[in-house]
Amino acid sequence: MNPIMPGRQSASIEGPFVVFIIGVRINKWLAFSQWLPVVQAMGPMLKELYENRELGFLNGASFISGRGVSIVQYWRSYDQLEHYAHSAKHLSAWQNFNRKSRAAQAVGIYHETYMVENGAYESIYVNMPATGLGRAGELRPIGAGRETSRERTNLGSADEPKHVESSLD
Repeated sequence: MNPIMPGRQSASIEGPFVVFIIGVRINKWLAFSQWLPVVQAMGPMLKELYENRELGFLNGASFISGRGVSIVQYWRSYDQLEHYAHSAKHLSAWQNFNRKSRAAQAVGIYHETYMVENGAYESIYVNMPATGLGRAGELRPIGAGRETSRERTNLGSADEPKHVESSLD
């Protein structure tokens, strides 16, 4: 478990990166044989990614909801993410899902991909262990010049509106 970092921190990461969110939603609880293999397939893939960082995987975090699991992943590039999506282990799991589960609708799966090519991003953590992007990159204390969301994104002055918001400031 990561130690709690006292005070306010913000993540910093060099160069472009990709945020990939993938999740499973259980639609029919009693159809164990259809959703359990989908949920179980995530473990080996995540293990492979953590053990083989040269694939481009930087880090990730899992979240459990009332109906499933979501995983937020940070990747060095879209090309590396796409390459992994076509690898034997992932492709086999995807084909298995399609063959066994898709028609029955007992389980849903989704993903979202965000390519951060212009380097605009921001984060804030208050009295937290290194989490999310803070684990994939480097935590830096928030101080002068990095107090607001706009300052942390380096998106310019308030006179130049940008579509980046933070409710934690």
